[in-house]
Amino acid sequence: MSETVLLVGGGGREHAIAHAVADSADATLYACASNTNPGIRRLAAGYENVDETDPEAIVAYAESVDASLAVIGPESALQAGVADALDEAGVYAFGPQSEEARIETDKQFQREFMEAEDIPGCPGFEAFESADDAAAYIESIDHDVAVKPRGLTGGKGVRVTGDQVTHEEAIEYVRESGHEEWVVEERLVGEEFTVQAFVANGSVRVSPAVQDHKRAYEGDEGPNTGGMGSYSDARFELPFMSGEEYDAAVEVVEATVEALDGYKGILYGQFMLTSEGPKVVEFNARFGDPEAMNTLPVLESDFVSLLSAARDGEPLPELTFAAQATVCKYAVPEGYPTDPVAGAEVKIDEAGAEAVGARLFYASVDAREDGIFTTTSRSFAVVGVADSIREAEELAEAALAEAGEEGLRVRHDIGTADLLQRRVDHMRELRSD
Repeated sequence: MSETVLLVGGGGREHAIAHAVADSADATLYACASNTNPGIRRLAAGYENVDETDPEAIVAYAESVDASLAVIGPESALQAGVADALDEAGVYAFGPQSEEARIETDKQFQREFMEAEDIPGCPGFEAFESADDAAAYIESIDHDVAVKPRGLTGGKGVRVTGDQVTHEEAIEYVRESGHEEWVVEERLVGEEFTVQAFVANGSVRVSPAVQDHKRAYEGDEGPNTGGMGSYSDARFELPFMSGEEYDAAVEVVEATVEALDGYKGILYGQFMLTSEGPKVVEFNARFGDPEAMNTLPVLESDFVSLLSAARDGEPLPELTFAAQATVCKYAVPEGYPTDPVAGAEVKIDEAGAEAVGARLFYASVDAREDGIFTTTSRSFAVVGVADSIREAEELAEAALAEAGEEGLRVRHDIGTADLLQRRVDHMRELRSD
């Protein structure tokens, strides 16, 4: 059966999803997003500019192209009920409805759910209904904490005392950010990693672990971003973790899916590998960005067949992944994330990047008749895929040199031998302590 797949979203994550759909021999892709992603537009039979948080407009476009399946990229669309509206209209959406998406969109719900369901890996936490109460609590304690607004912040809202900010700076942030509801958690010390799972009809199919790099500048300096790049290894675990530690994270994901009862789509577990094993930093209800760009290029199973099985109520097929490593590096506007330069024209040599054997994914750029322009978010990513992390990193660097970085900024240390060794040494030190 030929499928017509609607993709919602126009970032790098969605460009990777678009490639996965286009690689299927029996699918037609349509897409809609608030920006015009030139890579997705080229792969799609049709592309509509709509707000990703407008369920009615998205349903209308889905019906106009006779979509039989939909994939929701951004969390904002899930929170807005886009999956709910598509499901109600008879277009199966591979993404949770808004109530299930609260596992990401409501941090207080997430922690209280984990606690009530006795899901392992939940850190200690306190929830507050007012900024004044949260600030007073932080002022009263003498240990380090992670301070999080309750709702979505695009990956840029967390402040960790003793790491990013002082207690005094965290208190000022809480009082001046404009958010009222807060979750304050124990600070987790270790190495972060993610495991993304494909979920439907009770099936949980996991993918290789990925390590994202949130900090804006090399050496893990600067403010948090939506992610400056990421890497995965040629096996399911990362160099600083054991197979048993990866399995422990998978058990947390599986326990969460069982407790959610009926969840569909991607469940992304972000973990901190501590000396006591994996602890949950957060859950996301969709593919990670950039992590989708590590996972989907090495997925050997047919992505659209997986979507069809989910819709038809069947167990998801067992997935196979190429035994290759990946390194993803983002090029972002100058000033990102605090004061990004938007509306600047960028020259991107996609063919040059891919000629060296890497992949290029357009992200939050806007393609117009007179060129491609930056927005306030990340511009494009390159991904090297090879037999080792070292080789994949070299491919990514070669691709960046060909694609062009003028007017943009890159974290060149992602995936390098020095950075990987620091991760390994850090975990060795924590385990010995």
